[in-house]
Amino acid sequence: MKEAEEAFPDWTFLTNHAHVLLSVAADPHVRVRDIAERVGITERAVLRILGELEASGYLTKERDGRRNQYKVKSQMPLRHPIEKHQKVSALIALVQGEA
Repeated sequence: MKEAEEAFPDWTFLTNHAHVLLSVAADPHVRVRDIAERVGITERAVLRILGELEASGYLTKERDGRRNQYKVKSQMPLRHPIEKHQKVSALIALVQGEA
C-alpha cells in the first residue's frame, strides 16, 4: 500500500478552479454533483468556484429548464502572470488533447 500512496502524490498541477472549468468545457450541461465527484470536492465548493468563475468573466450561466447550462469564455486570458499570455482555450486544448 505504501508504494501506491507514493505513486500518486497529494498535490496536482492544476487548481480546483481549473478542474471545474475543464469539466464545464467538456460538458456544458454537467451537473454540480458530477463536477464535485470528478474533481473530488464538495458540491458547495463547486458552486462557490462556479460563482467565482462567473464573476470573473470566465463563465456565463443560463437557465435551461430546471438546470443551469454553463459556457466557458475560452478567449479569456489565464490569470497568473506566468501564463497570462495564454488563453483559456490553450489550457482546454492541452488537457483535452486537441491540436
